Amino acid sequence: MKAANLMRAIPAIALGLCGTGVQAAGFQLLEQNASGIGDAYAGSAAVADNASTIFFNPAGMARLPGVNVSGGVTAIRPSFKFHDHGSTGPGGLPLGGNQGGDAGSVGFAPNAYISWELNPDWYIGLGLGAPFGLMTEHEDDWIGRYHSQEFSIESINVNPSIAYKVNERLSIGAGLNWMQLDAQYRRAAAPVVLPPAMGGQYLGDINAKLNLKGDAWGWNLGLLYQVTPSTRIGLSYRSRVKIDADGTARFGRDASIPATVPVPVPGPVHASTSVELPDTAVLSIVHDLNPRWQLLADVSWTGWSSIQALDIDNGNPALNDKLDLRFRDTWRVALGANYKVNQRWTLKGGLAWDQSPVHEARYRPTSLPDSDRYWVSIGAQYNFNDKTKVDIGYAHLFVKNASIDNDTAANKGTVRGDYKSNANLLGIQISHRF
Repeated sequence: MKAANLMRAIPAIALGLCGTGVQAAGFQLLEQNASGIGDAYAGSAAVADNASTIFFNPAGMARLPGVNVSGGVTAIRPSFKFHDHGSTGPGGLPLGGNQGGDAGSVGFAPNAYISWELNPDWYIGLGLGAPFGLMTEHEDDWIGRYHSQEFSIESINVNPSIAYKVNERLSIGAGLNWMQLDAQYRRAAAPVVLPPAMGGQYLGDINAKLNLKGDAWGWNLGLLYQVTPSTRIGLSYRSRVKIDADGTARFGRDASIPATVPVPVPGPVHASTSVELPDTAVLSIVHDLNPRWQLLADVSWTGWSSIQALDIDNGNPALNDKLDLRFRDTWRVALGANYKVNQRWTLKGGLAWDQSPVHEARYRPTSLPDSDRYWVSIGAQYNFNDKTKVDIGYAHLFVKNASIDNDTAANKGTVRGDYKSNANLLGIQISHRF
């Protein structure tokens, strides 16, 4: 396929793939390439060895002569298992229910990139990926169903970029980001209970399902500096993105409620919310220790405190909803190493500590039972020739056990217990230079 045709084809393919959201640290997805998994994404803003540098640091395009394309996909399998320690329903009612099963499921994070050297000083590129994603789905009749049954976020980000090679040591880059966000939230909105005079029997639930969509623009900047012939430093920043989303909230009665019981159910209503997605800053270093060994390090910060709550306006105070989150800003530290076995094979390994924005049991949502985690990663790169290479990476995330004691909404009851979680990532990336 000619380069011009490939430039037209890759965005179309990526747009078709980027609809699946999955859960990672918070609900931000680091998996914007698969080539970085083997190093636990250490050195992400300084490696610049394929076109996916467009996302991590657009200045890295200055290291890519000619036309470069890169595309891949990462499969992510998180596990969230709840263990109950005295949860109650709305108003303290001792409603029954199971423990929700495993709220995690397999998801896929695809990506595609293309960069083009206009001349030795100027470079342009286009990246497509899904930088935010989340999906948790508990069993419908679990004890925490008034907090959530299903919560999902899907995103797509289109990132046109430009880079300028100031001199042989310094490059700078910038990009625009158009992001679209789709969210779905489903929960039991209220229990239906007979009056005490009629026995006080629990009959079933009124259920609510919310669908929202919105889009907005953001920007990113990057700098890459070659300190010595063997050491370079990368610095990148991505802005906050405020998305105003709207859609529809629908309500329905549980099939277990007898038809003879008069239960008013509101019709579909217009719903809306706003969310300010966090900004991020990354400082990376890559050092070639010798012709075989390359060392990588990363320190990153994410401004999750931009999200303190999610207020959902359903057009009626009685129908409005709120998730009290109180996220904190977070840090991530990663170390990695690459070993060049020969001209074709390079082996990778990495470790990382990844801090969660959720830090209090009272504000830990069932839709995001997140906690601090540690990454252990391995991977390999195979060079077919000097133009084409493939990367494969695997990571296991050891997630700290997380307690939950969420009673932040009186009409949802209290979810009290703990979550045991982990995640596995497996990705593949193919890169080619024309």
